[in-house]
Amino acid sequence: MQSMYFTEEHQLFRASLKDFLQKEVVPHIDKWEETGTIERFIWKKFGDMGYFGLATPEEDGGLGLDLFYTIILLEELQKINSGGFAAAIWAHAYLAMTHLNKEADAYLKEKYLRPSVDGDKIGCLCISEPFGGSDVAAMRTTAIKNGDHYILNGSKTFITNGVYADYMIVAAKTNPELGNKGISIFAVDRKSEGVTANKLNKLGWRASDTAELAFDNVKIPAENLMGEENMGFSYIMEHFSLERLIMGVNAHARSEHVLEYALNYMSEREAFGKSINQFQALRHRVVDLHADIDMCKEYNYSVAYRLDKGQYVVKEATISKLKSTKVADEVAYECLQFLGGYGYIEDYPMARNFRDSRLGPIGGGTSEILREIISKIIIDKKEYKPATV
Repeated sequence: MQSMYFTEEHQLFRASLKDFLQKEVVPHIDKWEETGTIERFIWKKFGDMGYFGLATPEEDGGLGLDLFYTIILLEELQKINSGGFAAAIWAHAYLAMTHLNKEADAYLKEKYLRPSVDGDKIGCLCISEPFGGSDVAAMRTTAIKNGDHYILNGSKTFITNGVYADYMIVAAKTNPELGNKGISIFAVDRKSEGVTANKLNKLGWRASDTAELAFDNVKIPAENLMGEENMGFSYIMEHFSLERLIMGVNAHARSEHVLEYALNYMSEREAFGKSINQFQALRHRVVDLHADIDMCKEYNYSVAYRLDKGQYVVKEATISKLKSTKVADEVAYECLQFLGGYGYIEDYPMARNFRDSRLGPIGGGTSEILREIISKIIIDKKEYKPATV
């Protein structure tokens, strides 16, 4: 089935990426999980290999490859058992950089996008707020025009890379009385005066830094406005399709990997004179998990194919995240159970996977919010349309 989407060139890329991750990343994962800090050298190595430029056009320093190269990157990042490391990488490349690719002008691309492709600058996307969460339209952060600057005030939370990033892509209301029609997007230097960060202590995704950010009269040059003023909500909604698909792909890849690990363990673990993979109750549970993962994976690939062809897949990508993260949580729970007491020990990978997986139905839009979005589409017949720059 994968041959429908992956060419020989794709498979060669996957093999090379696997080798890179095993040599350059895996030896450091436990340290980064322990410290909550990913050392800067690995970002440069990712940049040198071209991994940050897969989706960036060649004229902007990237490789301009099809979306299935990104799918491969996402899948292989899930197989090194650090949701935090994976999140830091894709939040930079596919949250912050997506807005730069789509909305930045030549000046901002030169200042932020090219160094991002090269691994010299790290970015983060700042949308969620302490009082709004998944409700983007309820944001309170403002950026009010004052001469040749905007003055930014407010706060953001749950921002991946928010502590150690070099720049932030920030959503703020430039015309608060217009509600969600008055939101704009800005590129902001992380070290700008008036920006402070509080590092959050998370249950999982321990390797990545997640911040609560505060903005106190931060001056943003007017040329750092991305796209058109007051069009930010449309940009955010359009790019949510990619973010939700990313989290759906992460979920099916993580599930596939952890089930394979559990099966290897079950083939070696014996009880009552035989390996536990011979007990019917466990075998049938494995089958159900495998079937659910396979269905999510094939669905996600089809959504990726349509997105790569330029189709607007907001409903499909939302379903991808909703169902795939639900399955991933079930797989994490069952596979930990398959290991018995060893599944509860931090020296085994199941405990970390269990903690990391739980973020799936929360981050990038909670499952409750996603169900409401889908219900508006299929029940209320609401039509979402792409933004035009």
